[in-house]
Amino acid sequence: MKEVVLKKEDIEPGKMKSASLGKIPIVVCRTKDGEFYAYANRCLHQGAPLSEGALVGDTKRTDVHGNYEYIKEGEILRCPWHGLEYDIKNDGCMLAEPDKKLRSFKVTIEDDYVVVHK
Repeated sequence: MKEVVLKKEDIEPGKMKSASLGKIPIVVCRTKDGEFYAYANRCLHQGAPLSEGALVGDTKRTDVHGNYEYIKEGEILRCPWHGLEYDIKNDGCMLAEPDKKLRSFKVTIEDDYVVVHK
């Protein structure tokens, strides 16, 4: 099953939007480089609607002196309730527990429409 959920122009790069795939609430994310990803719109912790959260970046320690580098700008989906974070380019894995992942859906672009496959 596949379904048109949005027009490509409905989501600017670095933004996200809630949609539905049949009866399944989803969140469609668009990275700053224009790639689209779709996930179930509920946090694995307590079911918060992820579409009400934010697309942010992450930090990486660069040396033993505590210097950090900001990375993955607009690729980390942060839950609005408790701040759990998911890497949208890495199958929706939770940063704190990488073995836990959001339910993901394949996304294609067809004639400027965002199509999500179940």
